[in-house]
Order: sequence, then C-alpha cells, then structure tokens
Amino acid sequence: MKVGISRLDHLVLTVADVERSVDFYVRVLGMEAITFGGGRRALRFGNSKINLHSLGGEIAPHAARPQPGSSDLCFIVEQPLDLLAEGLRELEAEVILGPVRRTGARALLLSLYLRDPDGNLIELSNELRDEVSDG
Repeated sequence: MKVGISRLDHLVLTVADVERSVDFYVRVLGMEAITFGGGRRALRFGNSKINLHSLGGEIAPHAARPQPGSSDLCFIVEQPLDLLAEGLRELEAEVILGPVRRTGARALLLSLYLRDPDGNLIELSNELRDEVSDG
C-alpha cells in the first residue's frame, strides 16, 4: 500500500535557546506561542505548528543529528513583500536576499529571505497565483 500524505501537521526545530526562538517567531513572524505536554513549547500558525526542542534536550525519537541552524523553511504570507520588508526592518530583522522569484509547491513565488536566531534560513513568500509552478 502506498502512503497518501495530505498535509504537514508539524515539524521540529532544534534550537540553542527555546525562549529566544519563541520571541523571534512571535515578534517577527507573528506566530502564536503555545505550551503543551508538560511544558514543551511550540509555535502555531495556520493549520500547522513548529515544536521546539532544546539542543541536548530533544524528545525521543528525534532526528539522527539534531542541530540548530540546519533548516530552510518557507512560509507563504499574504502581505505584499515591500510592506513586509519595511516591517522587518523596523523589527531589526535583516532581509538577506529578495525579493527574488522561486518555485513553490503550488505556484511560483516571490520571496524574501532572513535568518532566525539559530541561523535557520527563513523564506517569506507571496504566491504568484497567475503563474503555476512545475514543482
């Protein structure tokens, strides 16, 4: 039988400092901080969440080599990127590239890039709805 995946529920980021990461994702990206399962921390957005594991305090089972700063994440945003870039500057979050065109899962993207406190690459993208991605 073939697995039929319908959507991503959550992913896990290993971070150096959980509360510093919570601050960034809430303050800069507007995610909702939640606490669950005996004090574990996560970030909710849309229908998904990011669980945060502290380096050395990962919940088993976990990735074979958990490491802060080893992820590239792309988030679809509704705000126009020029307004978003201005808001990021006000929050002292440095845009390191963009806007640039990229290929997304469902459409072509116009993207800005920045880094979180651990150095993970964060891509914030507008879908270019009139242009279909080839994958």
